[in-house]
Amino acid sequence: MRKWEIFKNGIFNENPTFRLVLGMCPTLAVTSAVLNGLGMGLATTVVLVGSNVMIALLRQVIPKEIRIPAFVVIIATFVTIIDKVMAAGTPELHKVLGLFIPLIVVNCLILARAEAFASQNTVLDSAIDGLGMGLGFTFALSILSLLRELLGTGTILVAKDFGFSGIQIFPKDKGILLMILQPGAFITLGLVLGGINWWVRKREEQKNG
Repeated sequence: MRKWEIFKNGIFNENPTFRLVLGMCPTLAVTSAVLNGLGMGLATTVVLVGSNVMIALLRQVIPKEIRIPAFVVIIATFVTIIDKVMAAGTPELHKVLGLFIPLIVVNCLILARAEAFASQNTVLDSAIDGLGMGLGFTFALSILSLLRELLGTGTILVAKDFGFSGIQIFPKDKGILLMILQPGAFITLGLVLGGINWWVRKREEQKNG
């Protein structure tokens, strides 16, 4: 039961994007298309799970005084692996995400989970925490990407690496260009966060009253 709560926590109660508002740099920068958000989210998930497991394994060995530099080195190792794999397997996506893949190293979400959870819990619990947080992050990026891509271009799920031109929902000339530009990221995130906060407040009011 505790393990399910740990997993569910990252997706719902402490969703990195919608509840904790962490990792805003990639959230705002890469969510112009569903494939971009999905790719960044899954890459972050792999790094989260891998670094959480490794830090949990070494938590008794790493001196407290140098734990942050040690965490960064471990995280950077997994980021480098993901970077090379994506460059070889999905070159178009890798080109689009660009600098934001190496910047996963300093993503405050990953450092926060390393410090707050992995360094204080078992390997299995740390792996579950990383998976839950990573999938919660992926879910949030995918939702924002879906809204922006659809409203901006009228198409969803364009995937050049896989030879898929996407699903046309409405004509491209009817799209709102602003939604796939930087201001569109702030507008979409603000509206989604506002909607979630309203829903959470209504649920609490119903529960209490």
